[in-house]
Amino acid sequence: MTASLSAPLHRFLPLLALGICTIGTAAAQPRLRLSETTLGPISIAVGANGATRSIDATNPGSGSLTLSARSSVSWIAPTIGASRVCSLGGNTCVPIQFGLNTASLARGVYTGIVTVSDPAAIDAPQTITVTVQVGGSVPDATTLFVPTRAGATASASFATNSPIQGAPSTTSGGNWLSLAFDGASSFAFTLPYVVRVTNPGLAEGTYNGALAISGSIFAPDNKSIPVTMRVTSQPILALSQTSVRTRLALTAPQQTTFINCTNAGLGALTLADNAATVSAGASWLTATRFPGTNFIQLNANSTNLAPGNYSATVTINSNAVNGPLTMPYDFEVVAAGPPQVSAGGVVDNATYAGNDELGRGVIAAVFGEQLLMRDPVAATSLPLQTTLSGLRVLINNQAAPVYYASYNQINFQIPFDAPEGLATVSVERDGVRSNLTAVRIVNRAPRLLTFGSFPGYGIIVNQDGTYPLPPSAGLGVAARPARSGDTLVIYALGLGPTVPAVLSGVGAPTSPLASVSPTPGVVIGVNSIAQVDSITPDFAGLTPSFVGLYQINVRVPTSVEKGNAVPLYINFGNLVSNRVTLAIQ
Repeated sequence: MTASLSAPLHRFLPLLALGICTIGTAAAQPRLRLSETTLGPISIAVGANGATRSIDATNPGSGSLTLSARSSVSWIAPTIGASRVCSLGGNTCVPIQFGLNTASLARGVYTGIVTVSDPAAIDAPQTITVTVQVGGSVPDATTLFVPTRAGATASASFATNSPIQGAPSTTSGGNWLSLAFDGASSFAFTLPYVVRVTNPGLAEGTYNGALAISGSIFAPDNKSIPVTMRVTSQPILALSQTSVRTRLALTAPQQTTFINCTNAGLGALTLADNAATVSAGASWLTATRFPGTNFIQLNANSTNLAPGNYSATVTINSNAVNGPLTMPYDFEVVAAGPPQVSAGGVVDNATYAGNDELGRGVIAAVFGEQLLMRDPVAATSLPLQTTLSGLRVLINNQAAPVYYASYNQINFQIPFDAPEGLATVSVERDGVRSNLTAVRIVNRAPRLLTFGSFPGYGIIVNQDGTYPLPPSAGLGVAARPARSGDTLVIYALGLGPTVPAVLSGVGAPTSPLASVSPTPGVVIGVNSIAQVDSITPDFAGLTPSFVGLYQINVRVPTSVEKGNAVPLYINFGNLVSNRVTLAIQ
């Protein structure tokens, strides 16, 4: 067992950059809850104002809300309406109304942020993102690139405010064009659609078609869209994101964003060292290729800027057939102020799921703004201290051990003795406290760690130190599928108290080992039934010398599902973790 416990955990240290939080009582204050935090995209005719939209605020706490609203852009006019009985129940709702003064806007997509505040409320302030599509979202024309490989596809997305139909036609190459509804959206008036082209095996060349759009209640959407499919044997540049929006306070360290440039085509994609350029006049933004990679590093700096909104474009040059590509960068500069924790921004470091329960002893992250106004800093020794670079995280006014801090994230440990139930979290920076946000603490909330760069696959180690990933995972680590009889080490968070008990912030002991009681079961395979096929591990407990990191050592059964994406989870009876994936041969 001891050999398995000594797996190469140093490789996971970057994955455990956690967050800071502070908790206080949540019972005696109002709480802000919004029915939505996003409006749109809303289609509006050119030269017209949009219809007024509304979002409801409710108070699941005590007392009364005293709300105010502020917009980051002049074309959104937010107002707070009179309280009324909610349409879906007896609770009191406060409508937040949004006047959309868009008549002066040219055709295009515009986004603004409305901040809803109440200085006395938990989970306040909160922001609402409002997006309008002046002139509609249906494009005038679309060109898509696909490689010379039968079955290769490419797509472009847009969203409408009512159902539409799209009749495809092509003048060359057969039936390669379609319009598909892309599933339900989170907003009743926003319907996502995808224009898709599929190469049926065509030779390199240009192929033309069209989509006849009809049925929309927004008249400008009803039109014919020319669609061009370019079949190519050359590289096709694809970006990890096609636009960037950041917000930064005056005097804060620069904000860095990385854009991953990948090849959706054939051949080798190459970027020059000076592959990215920024539009003229945007001296606050720099774009450089990260040496030796296909990542573009964007640095936004608020120095010498006044509070307000700034826009730029970034052009990325490569040898790709669809280049150069240009992406917009929107930058909002705000005045320096106290730290601000995002509502629902305290999450565990395994799934990062908002509004999730957090187990005692879990490694957690708190997200927000102006949490640290200096360069990022990490703890360098154990036991972890409750103050790091002038920052504290308070859970019900009790300081928590802190791992790491940056401008918008602090990593910390929920203390093992934190009281169960609803608690509040805040950040204190150099003696100045943030707003409060609520989190629910439970005895245990098991969560399995995953590789961020290979989504869904668990951080699991084979007994020879390799990782049970498909050989083509491309993570820069030794990978091979697990085998029957192997002992796997599965890494997890939130498994709760141990025997013997371990103090918060202290590295787990090597002797005696800190074991979880009761021992969880491990379930492997899509057709497994937890009550029947649950495997008892050889060990489940805290990883020696680490804070808040658990591991489960389990032997792979002889009869087990094989494949490159076999599901795995753990359970404490009816208490079940998230599912992860591994490769088994």
